[in-house]
Amino acid sequence: MSAAGVSERQSDRDGAATRTRLLDVAFAEIYEHGYQGLRVDTLLAKAGLTKGAFYHHFESKTALGLAVIDELLAGLADLVWGQHLAQFEDPIEGIKASAAFALGLLGPRTTTLGCPINNLAQEMSGLDPAFQQRLAAVFQGIIDNIAAALDRGKTGGVVRGDVDTRAAATFILAAVEGAIGIAKGTRSETALQSALAEAHRYLETLRAASAEG
Repeated sequence: MSAAGVSERQSDRDGAATRTRLLDVAFAEIYEHGYQGLRVDTLLAKAGLTKGAFYHHFESKTALGLAVIDELLAGLADLVWGQHLAQFEDPIEGIKASAAFALGLLGPRTTTLGCPINNLAQEMSGLDPAFQQRLAAVFQGIIDNIAAALDRGKTGGVVRGDVDTRAAATFILAAVEGAIGIAKGTRSETALQSALAEAHRYLETLRAASAEG
């Protein structure tokens, strides 16, 4: 390979690393301060980058925010409710485990900062249609994955045949997000665990009689 080719590949790698750095720092800033609290100058100072680097990758703060949704928040949702949940033959146990996995990823931030996806939806869905549409798509993807897992459970005789899987999936997501929201509002791990315990009891009502015990 020519020197020019090596230099071009290195430039591509450096460019990708810069873009990733911008997204990662933007995610952290949005999670802690909200999108409206995000300041490009602060972002660049924390990322150790210039305005030129920023505008090379993103035409605006809005474009950056939408990329955080599309590439990081959607990816996080798929990791938890797509890839992780798909590993379980028993979707009821899988949903419990996936919720626990999500909480493990958030760690102590669960009771101080809450859920980054729901936070941004609450902040921006009424202010910007593009944010609303992107975040709605993330939520719908989660619901789709939970419903698909419950459908697999019905086929395998684990989930009751009369369960409306999409309605159940919507309620399950609402229960998990609500538990995290209450934990954030009260700064209470006890409240979080109490709400999740009730959600677990609901999940067990979905189990087919032949699969109980």
